[in-house]
Amino acid sequence: MKSPNKTKKSLPIHRIIIGVVGVLVLIWLILARPSLWPFGKVEYVGQIVSPQNLKDHVRKLSVDLAPRSFRNRENLNLVADYIKQQLQKSGGRTDEQVYRVGTHDYRNIISEYGPTDGKMIVVGAHYDGADSFPAADDNASGVAGLIELGKLLGHEKLTKRIVLVAFTLEEPPFFRTQDMGSAVYVKALRDAGEDVELMISLEMIGYYSDAWFSQDYPMPLLYLFYPTKGNFITVVDRVFSTKAQKVKGFMSDVMTLPVYSINAPTALPGIDFSDHRNFWLNDYPAVMITNTAFNRNKAYHTSRDTYDRLDYEKMAEVVHGVYNTITNSSD
Repeated sequence: MKSPNKTKKSLPIHRIIIGVVGVLVLIWLILARPSLWPFGKVEYVGQIVSPQNLKDHVRKLSVDLAPRSFRNRENLNLVADYIKQQLQKSGGRTDEQVYRVGTHDYRNIISEYGPTDGKMIVVGAHYDGADSFPAADDNASGVAGLIELGKLLGHEKLTKRIVLVAFTLEEPPFFRTQDMGSAVYVKALRDAGEDVELMISLEMIGYYSDAWFSQDYPMPLLYLFYPTKGNFITVVDRVFSTKAQKVKGFMSDVMTLPVYSINAPTALPGIDFSDHRNFWLNDYPAVMITNTAFNRNKAYHTSRDTYDRLDYEKMAEVVHGVYNTITNSSD
């Protein structure tokens, strides 16, 4: 006598839905790292950074001193001089790191505040631009933020060592090579045995949009977790780090502009597209603060990347947020 055929039971639809939702929540927790505890939120008291000063710096770099590519060495040196003068005026202990590529010298500008030794926080921004473009958002905006940070730090009684660095040669053809200004700087740190608490890379912090779907992402899944309007700033970090979440918390404390974070592998396009990558490669903790570059600003690496397209009020908030982070955060 034949045994009766057993009917194979299908998985109930509600369990499938719960499983899918669970996976999406897990991905969200890994990528976006929502802040699940307060960071001492303070009442927003307005700008401590001048939007007009930021605009003046960006215009100087992207109009008067453009283009700023490696081929335009005269302009590149004038930009380095301008940054050095501004940081010296802020009261920073300012110097330069000169190194040779081929037959030409290039310069990182370095300004220190607070104690002269001990663990350090580094804030950096590259001052070179791509090709013959104005390069206002990429990255005169980051440099302007760096200069205004110097002004704030110069009036602060600091208990920790903070170093501002304007890097050269971030753009192609030097990107991902040992000739990047940040690669040369990090090697010197490593050789000297310096202890870096955190590095913050300011990379394109000036362009924002309130239009629907003005924000793109390198993979469709991210639309589930992040806004479609490009009116926020992002803190980018490695997968297993908690630095971005902490930076996001300190920035949000003093900002009305929304702050998001992402912890993702470098295989995701854009995650390591700036000077922080060289700190990661040397096992120093680092994050990038960015408006997401080409995922939002379609003038990226074009002649349309001009100073008049940037939002200096929002830029001022970002600089304020970085200032709050570096003056209040600790391990």
